[in-house]
Amino acid sequence: MPEIMTEITADQIKNLQIGHAALDEAKTGVTVLYFPEGAKVGCDISGGGPASRETPLAMPLTADNPVNAIVLSGGSAYGLAASDGVMHCLEAHGIGYDTGAALVPLVCQSCIYDLGYGSATVRPDAALGEAACERALAGTDGRSGNIGGGIGATVGKLFGMGRATKAGLGFYAIQAGPLQMAALVIVNALGDIYDPATGKKIAGLTDESRTGFADTRLEFARLTAMPNSFTGNTTIGAVVTNAGLSKAEMGKVASMARSAYGRCINPVGTLADGDTIYAAGVGNIPADINLVGTLAAEVMTAAIQKAVLSSRIPDSEYLQYISSGAVN
Repeated sequence: MPEIMTEITADQIKNLQIGHAALDEAKTGVTVLYFPEGAKVGCDISGGGPASRETPLAMPLTADNPVNAIVLSGGSAYGLAASDGVMHCLEAHGIGYDTGAALVPLVCQSCIYDLGYGSATVRPDAALGEAACERALAGTDGRSGNIGGGIGATVGKLFGMGRATKAGLGFYAIQAGPLQMAALVIVNALGDIYDPATGKKIAGLTDESRTGFADTRLEFARLTAMPNSFTGNTTIGAVVTNAGLSKAEMGKVASMARSAYGRCINPVGTLADGDTIYAAGVGNIPADINLVGTLAAEVMTAAIQKAVLSSRIPDSEYLQYISSGAVN
């Protein structure tokens, strides 16, 4: 990272609080990004199979109401139930859009497919979402690793879980003058993960003996038919900035942040992925949208690396959690 940009912690960003909750035995969880003063939110969906809730709130043609929270979880589409708990939690604390008859918290959510790791039948529910939200209301947890919605994340799943490797959740933030930019991402891709600085593969499809890596692109090209396991992926994340941009401009920032996915993940954005990025504006610092989008891609790139490098576990432990045979 250039010297003009200084790494900062999550709790240095005003109007952003982060909470996690997970079911450790089932290896699934929820992460909540809460915005105490609301946020202008845009969204970019590049994957073909997203599991999402209320993403139209982040589209430029819908009402420009501040979003209260973004939820990132496991559980595939079942995990969307976590937002019920987040909404109940926020309502109980007097947070939400006042309709006159009731407060309606504005909450967007996206999920990864983690049913093949840990348990296929235990998914995030309203109670887990409420627990993550309560923790977000209490403060900020800016850790990376096997936590929250990233506890069940894996990568390199062209031939199923038996040749995949562990990934997780990554957080990274910087400051350039008064401008702040952060990224939080859950890396759960079909493809392999690379360090763009070196071109080196750092996670993904292994060879059949699990003693080294195979190249998903080459194996893909050799296939005459798609394996049954060609499913169950998705990289989801959010970039957060104190730049004073409009809702529509935040949508552009989200699409620029997608460059990080292309730098680090290959293949990416397939029909077997639900790749999604939210962009949340939580301040009013004057900034050029091109700079903001460029920095968004930078912090997302770093967060993807942290999601992988901070989530490695012994191979024997990984194999233990896929031994149920939910996905072969």
